[in-house]
Amino acid sequence: MDLIEGVQVKKLRLIPDERGYLMEMLRSDWPEFMRFGQAYVTCCYPGVYKAWHYHKLQWDFFVCVSGMAKVVLYDSRDGISTGGMVNEFHIGHLNPLLLKIPPMVYHGFTAEGGQAALIINIPTQLYNYQQPDEYRLPHNDPSIPYSWEVRHG
Repeated sequence: MDLIEGVQVKKLRLIPDERGYLMEMLRSDWPEFMRFGQAYVTCCYPGVYKAWHYHKLQWDFFVCVSGMAKVVLYDSRDGISTGGMVNEFHIGHLNPLLLKIPPMVYHGFTAEGGQAALIINIPTQLYNYQQPDEYRLPHNDPSIPYSWEVRHG
């Protein structure tokens, strides 16, 4: 898949032993790392679309740590080679990935497989309660060429 400019994907490694497993999500010595703002977990219930939004300043670093999530990105930036491009990722316990999302790229996600999805985000900026760096559209906004419906067949 061709990636939207600025997007990076890193396959994560589960390190199992007889006690369970460990999975590093983001390290300061990885080339994907930029800076730390905060870390939080967000939950998406089955049948819910947490979309669309973008940030002007913040980079997001998504890892789905429970369940599976379909994460979709849309590049609405003008004057960029990947403008108009859509990327779709299926991340979680079956496909552990770190997904680096640049500013100005719309993104959203939904749970897959009939169970809630938990996504850890480690953004580069602190959340500003007085002036949030979030700009939103509804999940079915016609300006974004994407349908969240499952494609059968």
